[in-house]
Amino acid sequence: MKKEYSESYRKLGLNIAYYRNDKGLSQEILAELIDIKQTVHISRIENGKSAPSLDVIFGIAKVLDVPVYKLFEFRE
Repeated sequence: MKKEYSESYRKLGLNIAYYRNDKGLSQEILAELIDIKQTVHISRIENGKSAPSLDVIFGIAKVLDVPVYKLFEFRE
């Protein structure tokens, strides 16, 4: 992950956490539903510490029932 994009990853993570909480899902349940073995990976994504693959992004959007672009609508 390039340092210059760290703020964008942080905002992406905040959006994922927002929609996950809106659906009433824990990080553990979300990880299971998108077939990620490590719950810590979801935590790192939500905290902007990990760069998720597109497969993971698409899986998250599908499980959370939000269009992918919504995860990238960053609030200022």
